[in-house]
Formats: sequence, C-alpha cells, structure tokens
Amino acid sequence: MLGFVVIAAITLATTGAYADSHGISAPKDVDETRFESEREAVMWRQQELKDIESLLRQLRFDLVNNRDAKAAAPRLKELKERASADNLIPAYIVGTHGHGSDARPEIWEEWGRFEDGFYDLEQRIDTLIDAANAEEYRAAAKALSEVGDSCKGCHRQYRYD
Repeated sequence: MLGFVVIAAITLATTGAYADSHGISAPKDVDETRFESEREAVMWRQQELKDIESLLRQLRFDLVNNRDAKAAAPRLKELKERASADNLIPAYIVGTHGHGSDARPEIWEEWGRFEDGFYDLEQRIDTLIDAANAEEYRAAAKALSEVGDSCKGCHRQYRYD
C-alpha cells in the first residue's frame, strides 16, 4: 500500500494533476481564485485558520464550561462555514509554500490526502453540531476535542511550526 501512495504522490507531482475524488482541485494559479495575489491567499488562509482556532476556544467555553448550546449556536454555524473545504481550499494555490507561508510542499504532493482532511473535519464538525443541538454536553466535549485533533493532525503533517 505504501508503494502505491508513493507512486501516486510522484504521479501527481510530476503530471500536475491535483484533482481527486471530491472534485475540488488545488488552484494552479491565482486567477482561478477570489484572491488578487498568492500572498493575499496565504495571508488570508493564515488568518482564517487563526480565527477558526479562536472559534474553537469560544465553543469550548460555551459548551464545556457553561453548557450553553444556545450561546454556541451562532459560533457553530460560523465554524461550519469557515472550516469548510469550499471556503479554505481556494486559498491553497499550488506552490504557495516556502518563505512567508507555514505550508509544507507535501500539501500539493499529497493533495487527495490533504483534501480528505477537510472532509474529515467537516464530518467532525457535524457531529459536534448534532451533540450541541441535542444538548448532550459530554458528547459535545468529545466532538470538540475530535475537531481539534483533526486540526492538529493536519498541522503536524502539512505545516511548519
């Protein structure tokens, strides 16, 4: 299996094919995005990820400390929108790594796996929302931790610290 992954990564890297089963490919050029420049895309994604991290801290306060699903509801909605693949992937223009970016080049070499991480995150967020809506605070706390684990796992693999 590992041999297949290595061959697939080499094939993707050498052919420039960045699409996968989800149908969202890495933008190859800034003209394929809503951004004016690659630098703007990098700065936007860095800020967006910091804002998502802040939302998670606020949700921990709402759901774990205060056990208040009503207060968490608007933040959960915002988290679902901001942490979605549709929102974040356009900021990962091929080659926007290196100086000024925390991104590792492996993102584009392993695009399918990287993209799958966003869909995993979306599923974990849905689980969190379901638990919060049901006011199941233990399940919400567990789901919140799993959302954080999803973020950390991707960062360990694809971000320079």
